[in-house]
Amino acid sequence: MENYHGPSGSTTKGTGGKRGRRSDKKLCYAGGPFTATKVGKEDVRVLKMARGKTAKVKLKAARFVNVLTKEGTKRVAIRNVLETPDNRHHARQNIITKGAIIDTEIGKVKVTNRVGQDGVVNGRLL
Repeated sequence: MENYHGPSGSTTKGTGGKRGRRSDKKLCYAGGPFTATKVGKEDVRVLKMARGKTAKVKLKAARFVNVLTKEGTKRVAIRNVLETPDNRHHARQNIITKGAIIDTEIGKVKVTNRVGQDGVVNGRLL
């Protein structure tokens, strides 16, 4: 299991009281690994099947970003990642996450969507 999103296995509450018995860990509570979207030479997408006959598009590598400007939306090439608020090591490894500031041909852009789950990189010009 990569990430467990089910109830915790603790038998005591924060106040010290006892909690009722729970069932064991179940596979339906397991999450997948983190999709580390990197800056690449071309866009690489992976189709992952999910529950309920649905499919998720995961973005493994990104070359372009859809930038919202005053004139409208432009598709611009990504140079590299300048900084990320969640992990400082992601900027060194060129991993794009939500809130990351990336360098493009027209200037600095802040990523506004969850890249690994949406399959596309959207951002706004700073």
